[in-house]
Amino acid sequence: MQRPPVFRLLALLGSIALLSGCSSWANNPDSLLYMISPHRIDIQQGNVVTQEQVARLKQGMSRLQVRDVMGTPLLVDTFHANRWDYVFTLRQSGRQVARRNVVLIFDGDNLKTIDAPDLPTEREFVDSIAPSGRVVAAADLELTPEQLRNLPVPPAVPQQPRVDGIPNPIPATRTFPPLENF
Repeated sequence: MQRPPVFRLLALLGSIALLSGCSSWANNPDSLLYMISPHRIDIQQGNVVTQEQVARLKQGMSRLQVRDVMGTPLLVDTFHANRWDYVFTLRQSGRQVARRNVVLIFDGDNLKTIDAPDLPTEREFVDSIAPSGRVVAAADLELTPEQLRNLPVPPAVPQQPRVDGIPNPIPATRTFPPLENF
């Protein structure tokens, strides 16, 4: 006995409804399906911009100075050459997607305006990308005066002979093989 097409249609719609609910189970950290789902890696894209970097920016800075502080912008629009976009996206398993967009506007070669949302500090950013429950120790980025005094003295560089008052770019001890061997 063959079933009427209405039953097939209802079975198809019912299975679609049930399967569409599976994706919500896989994204819920409290569900069993979430625990047995495959590992999803964290995806970090773009320029990480922190409060410390934006604090170093000052109106009137040149493009080169801004690039030294912020790095190369992710987006430079050819139609809006005076606008630099620093876009950052972080996708972590079990968390909301974090997206930040910092926009810098130039007037000629000088920085005019800074449009930056609430940005994390460097410490907050490092803690946000660390595995949960793990606190990362802050790195010492500068030497103390005592550490500077204890550094070894670099060896003296021998003076190069001068040619017409200009330092010779080729060291005197360097030798080259004869060209006839090639």
